[in-house]
Amino acid sequence: MKWIYGKQELKNLERGQENCYLLTNGLGGFSSMTMTGSVARNDHALLMACVQAPNHRYNMVHRLKESLCLGEEEIVLSSQEFADGYKEEGCPYFSSFVFDDMPIWRFLVQGVEIRKEIAMKQGENTVAVRYSIRNRSRKPAELKIVPFYQFTAKGSEPEPEQKFQYTKNAVISNGMTLYFQTNGTLDNIEERQETYFYSYDACDGRRETGLAKSGHIITESVQPGEEKILKLVYSMENADQDADVIILEMQTYRKALEAKAGLHKEMAKELVKSASQFVSRRESTNGRTILAGYPFFEDWGRDTMIALPGICISTGQYETAKEILRTFAVNERGGLMPNLFPEGGNDPLYNTVDAALLFINCVYLYYQAAGDRAFVQEMYPVMERIIKAYREGTDYGIHMDEDGLIQSGEGLWQVTWMDVRVGDILPTPRHGKPVEINAYWYNALCIMDELAETADKKVVYTQLKEKVKASFVDKFWMDDKKCLKDLVSGTKADAQIRCNQIWAVSLTFTMLDPEKEQQVVETVFEKLYTPYGIRTLEQEDQEVHGLYQGKMEDRDMAYHQGTVWTFPLGAYYLAYLKVNQYSPEAKKIVREQLEVMEAAMREGCIGQLPEIYDGENPTRSKGCFAQAWSVGEILRVYEALEKL
Repeated sequence: MKWIYGKQELKNLERGQENCYLLTNGLGGFSSMTMTGSVARNDHALLMACVQAPNHRYNMVHRLKESLCLGEEEIVLSSQEFADGYKEEGCPYFSSFVFDDMPIWRFLVQGVEIRKEIAMKQGENTVAVRYSIRNRSRKPAELKIVPFYQFTAKGSEPEPEQKFQYTKNAVISNGMTLYFQTNGTLDNIEERQETYFYSYDACDGRRETGLAKSGHIITESVQPGEEKILKLVYSMENADQDADVIILEMQTYRKALEAKAGLHKEMAKELVKSASQFVSRRESTNGRTILAGYPFFEDWGRDTMIALPGICISTGQYETAKEILRTFAVNERGGLMPNLFPEGGNDPLYNTVDAALLFINCVYLYYQAAGDRAFVQEMYPVMERIIKAYREGTDYGIHMDEDGLIQSGEGLWQVTWMDVRVGDILPTPRHGKPVEINAYWYNALCIMDELAETADKKVVYTQLKEKVKASFVDKFWMDDKKCLKDLVSGTKADAQIRCNQIWAVSLTFTMLDPEKEQQVVETVFEKLYTPYGIRTLEQEDQEVHGLYQGKMEDRDMAYHQGTVWTFPLGAYYLAYLKVNQYSPEAKKIVREQLEVMEAAMREGCIGQLPEIYDGENPTRSKGCFAQAWSVGEILRVYEALEKL
């Protein structure tokens, strides 16, 4: 899709900073700034390089100061807020901002037209900037670019005494070398330092200021009637790079993703390209992985297993799916899958009850799509170990109870996706038998039966899954509320109406009869549904937090207590289609409701879907501005609408 923003949406700095773009390089590195070209977060950067994939990120080129000299007049084109209250506002000179596989800015200044484009190279920490300048005025024009650098780990900032060395083709600081190429005129200047105000971080209680330095300037002169192109390439690679080639390669790469997926709806095509931005190399495992979200998150086991069906399978990236699943299979321990992978000499963390069960689900969905029997046979022993460990008991209190249901959680370990801990406080305690975990358990047992013949194994789970089914209906169904308990624990949390029950309907193999499944879908719609996501707790609950804001402790207390999450919306729509037999009318309703996703993808990070929204009135995206499982789950809905 082509996302177009005109002067109405770029009329001032505040409005222009509401949205940003995202480019990624498949290593964990990225380029992201607002559509004014400013940095409104300490995580914004023209080049956020990743020196050890996927999490060792360094903010190399923070921003570009841009100005145009017309005769004796110098006009600032760039925009930025500073810590001292000063604002650089180039907004009056914007014609438009467009995101069409890459960010494109158009400026108009007294008869001079400037088009600016940014692209990132796959597999390298390399970013290209291209300015196309057309001087239709009667005055000589000169475009000036002053790059500002940090050379610090993401989230930190240079020390005031940090030294930078500027050569003809490189900047050196903090033990790192950044190479650059330009066809413009390069001159050294007396070193400058800027201190920024990060408006987005300030409202969320994060560090609100940061500094960067510059010691050179790049210029290009354009006479009346002339057209020129100014190119800049920044790279951690010491190799010849051409901006034109990098831009063309990125456009070609993104179009190829569309073609491979084979989906037809324009929104679906855009989500396919958005999905690819989360796939990255992981150096410690020498394989690919899925980053949970930008700009904050790394690759987590649970998030990967939820995101993978949409990110990899719905997009036709079967080899990527297999590679990721093999990485998890190698790292299985005690029937559990890593929640965090080893990095920097640290052992993996296995504090998740759902990742292993969802691993089985991913293998099944992959097999359904690709028909790869050999891969099922390869993975089946791992899947057997998972089932055995859950039956007999493993770490974090994970074990099968006498009723066949799965119990999990102990101490301060939160092992479901609602896993926030604030000191010794568990804002959403879910020790016991969580509803979605037992839905995953039943689904996994059915899959084991389904795939046993394919894997040349004897069926051994039929009796157990029938026991689980009977116990689940008996223990979780609330006839008075026409929905499922969130938990079986003997606490007041059991009867809270939460989004987790929707997975007991949306999965391939489920336990409820059609009437009860319909009632769950209707209850979730009535109590929890919003156009941008599903509330984690009904608004009438005394523990609900309607707003996600303030310092980290306040945000954590609200995180799963009514906050709207986008990714369960995918399960809701899949459940709705299922209980309505994928009828034309049901598909029509879902398509209409999904239309609002275009608005969601215009706001925040353009072309992406966010992590969360306020529960009270979800209007502005919060948390990660791009979230893998949000994109993956909505993409699965689009796939279902086209193929089922």
